[in-house]
Amino acid sequence: MKSVSCVLFLDSKAPLIDVRSPAEFSAGHIIGAVNVPLFSDDERAEVGRLYKQSGRETAIKMGLELVGPNLRSFIEQVEKLKSKQVRVQCWRGGMRSQSMAWLLETYGFETTILEGGYKAYRNAILDFFAQEMDMRILSGYTGSMKTQILLAMREMGAQVIDLEGAAGHQGSSFGNVLSEGQPSTEHFHNLTFEQAREFDLTKPIWIEDESNMIGKVAMISTLFKKKETCPHFMIEIPLDARLDHLVNDYGEVQESGLISATDGIRKKLGNEQADASIALIKEGKLKEASAIILTYYDKQYQRALDKKKELIKEFHSFDHADIQEIARHLHHGRT
Repeated sequence: MKSVSCVLFLDSKAPLIDVRSPAEFSAGHIIGAVNVPLFSDDERAEVGRLYKQSGRETAIKMGLELVGPNLRSFIEQVEKLKSKQVRVQCWRGGMRSQSMAWLLETYGFETTILEGGYKAYRNAILDFFAQEMDMRILSGYTGSMKTQILLAMREMGAQVIDLEGAAGHQGSSFGNVLSEGQPSTEHFHNLTFEQAREFDLTKPIWIEDESNMIGKVAMISTLFKKKETCPHFMIEIPLDARLDHLVNDYGEVQESGLISATDGIRKKLGNEQADASIALIKEGKLKEASAIILTYYDKQYQRALDKKKELIKEFHSFDHADIQEIARHLHHGRT
């Protein structure tokens, strides 16, 4: 077995075995990893307790007693991956990954261990976004189709990080009604990093102008810090097109969900405006309701822009809402 750095470990195409407990794996894991836990959640807790109370040797004996009956199962699970070369990773690249690697090598596999384990991978994410890079922020009022424009730019070859896609949430109170569930913040970071880790840092990298919190998950700290200092490219499309886009996005959502989301911003929207919006939603007049709600979001977004107006490098105003044309303009234009 051999231990390699995070970069070399991730560059390998060999199947990746994560031997941490199911709960650890569920909280967050390297994209593409297969969980072959050395211990169950309860077993891990028990071994950890023994380590603290009775010392290393007692904990090891307990660990051997627990894994002994499962040795054949471990090998058979890895055999299903149909590769004689495998990568093995635990939390810190210590006893769990080394024990599994020893077993697999004894059987005939060729193993590589992640030096520093999953903890090193998590640190690598922070370090990656702390690097110098040509990051560009796409800004625009709510309903400006920023995510769709960025995805169209990606299809054209641009380097794009889809934060909302990784977060499983469109942001704002209304993003909740379309969300089918979000990953943990930890795994959101992993999904974000996976999109970007092979980018050419000398070429533009585009992300959307998001708040630190996207739904219930927080952005990678070094990425958010960088976002707040990088050049912003502001787009503006006609209000009517923005409203049409919002109705298209949320038109199939149940009435109760839209009302709940509107109530979620009642204090900021104001009772009178909130009640008017809800009445329109009940009448099926979603475009009119959206126009009222946008008064709040536009003011909120304008306040945020005013605080960082010196970061707006370019302003692009369009008299249409053609996603492909806007994407081509940003990707191939004077930016």
